[in-house]
Amino acid sequence: MMEINWLTVRRGLLLSLVLWMVLREVAGDIGGVVGFLAATMYVGYRADKNYLNGAAHGALVGIVGGIIGGLIILILYLIGFGDYAKQLWPVTSVIMAIVVIILYGIVGGIGGTIGSVIKR
Repeated sequence: MMEINWLTVRRGLLLSLVLWMVLREVAGDIGGVVGFLAATMYVGYRADKNYLNGAAHGALVGIVGGIIGGLIILILYLIGFGDYAKQLWPVTSVIMAIVVIILYGIVGGIGGTIGSVIKR
């Protein structure tokens, strides 16, 4: 059975947020994706066990980060900052949000796998 190192996942979430914000300002949306991928590679590198473990940790960063981000966007909509929320995350329906969260999980899993490969 695979053990999840939640400390590494939390660090990856924080790193993902910081890199996404900084690189998005520098290089636009592509910069945000690169920052997210770099954070998931870090998580995969720190996961320690094998490729599957790195992929799972990276996917967790993507899924949990997507859920937290979606909730923050929902709160922004509810308090009246809908235009600002659309700039941050241009998702307009629950189905689109679920698809985006799944894509975050896939990209996170790929990044985690790459981080595990680098470590080996």
